[in-house]
Amino acid sequence: MKPRHVAIIMDGNGRWAQARDLPRSHGHRAGQESVRKAVTYAAEVGIPYLTLYSFSEENWHRPPEEIEALMTLLVQALSAETDWMVRNGIRLNVIGATHKFSQTVQQSLNHAMATTAIGTRLTLTLALSYGARQEILHAVETIVNETKNAALTQDFFAQHLYTKTLPDPDIILRTGGEYRLSNFLLWQSAYSELIFMDVLWPDFSGDHFAEALSLFARRQRRYGRIDASAEATP
Repeated sequence: MKPRHVAIIMDGNGRWAQARDLPRSHGHRAGQESVRKAVTYAAEVGIPYLTLYSFSEENWHRPPEEIEALMTLLVQALSAETDWMVRNGIRLNVIGATHKFSQTVQQSLNHAMATTAIGTRLTLTLALSYGARQEILHAVETIVNETKNAALTQDFFAQHLYTKTLPDPDIILRTGGEYRLSNFLLWQSAYSELIFMDVLWPDFSGDHFAEALSLFARRQRRYGRIDASAEATP
């Protein structure tokens, strides 16, 4: 059983750097290498959707110098990786309150998304300035302001989320040894398999990704239903 959509909370960059007596920015730069590894692996094994929690709404409260370093790294990565994404059939997508970014960052994101729009092998979604509660409130506000007399169903609501063009994730994977979702895809993860790995994100490899997929393949996804075969009498 192979997942259609894997979403990853990339945790541990700062701790990786601190363990080496390096500035946190070095951890973020090392983590960028793991992003390339994860995207490459997902494309190679045929996972059509990969979402990476890259910058949360709460991250705006970090020190200004760290935010600036993250934004610089993002722009540099987009410039360096866009041609590679095109060659490998990867389409870039972004979810979150991106209007909060500088014009430079927004222009870099828009250029990369437009340039990679022809990709059909893998949709890579970056969650940037993203928070699930903020996303849900935004959907509610949109529905209230723009619709009248519409039946409020789960499907209708989901069409007003940032992720309306994406399937719900089959796997939510978190690195770094923490066991929480941290305001990530709360609506969409209702039936996701949660996998937590005690590896810091800069050390994440294709082998770790393969281990997560192996764990997923061994799980039974009943969605609240009884497994008829398990209940059958010989």
